[in-house]
Amino acid sequence: ERYRLGSIIGNAPSMQEVYTLVERVAPTDVPVLITGESGTGKELVARAIHERSARSAGPFVAVNCAAIPGSLFESELFGHEKGAFTGATHTKEGKIQLAGNGTLFLDEVGEISPKMQVDLLRVLEEKTVERVGDHRPVEVDVRIISATNRDLSAAVDAGRFRLDLYYRLAVIKIAIPSLNERPDDILPFARHFLNEFNRKHGKNFQALAPDLQAFLQRRQ
Repeated sequence: ERYRLGSIIGNAPSMQEVYTLVERVAPTDVPVLITGESGTGKELVARAIHERSARSAGPFVAVNCAAIPGSLFESELFGHEKGAFTGATHTKEGKIQLAGNGTLFLDEVGEISPKMQVDLLRVLEEKTVERVGDHRPVEVDVRIISATNRDLSAAVDAGRFRLDLYYRLAVIKIAIPSLNERPDDILPFARHFLNEFNRKHGKNFQALAPDLQAFLQRRQ
């Protein structure tokens, strides 16, 4: 029985389906959209795909789309030329170029602005980027894996997310179940965190207390 895939923990049937999808999609180069609640391990799944791909020797560059202010997002993703705006004291490569020959992971991709949706669609279609302040296209070779805790199909219906971009990002979709949907994995998680505690603090606790195990099993 498989309890892990890379750093992912879980033996529930729904997680076995995730493992199977990861193994199947990793050798390809198609875009993948990972969905699931916050904290379900979407970035871990993205890293597992990267590590099993032909791009594993290349970089894995993660971008939290919700954490970058809108005014800086274009520069962060595409880079900029020296003097392109106040404070641009040197030419800077964007995250897309930095992920060259590797994987770009766009976390919370549903948060990007309509303009950036257009620009990202162009990257997927033309495999080029244009730095801020420079209209010369630069070729890029990167696989894009994105993730969201939102219902992007509902965002498309509401006009908040482009349908063409959605189809480009979601060539393959992987849905990560929450722990509420796989209670049998609660004990393996607890044991994992016990091992992490031992490692970080130099302890050697071998097992969970029986009353704690009983409590966690009742949560199932």
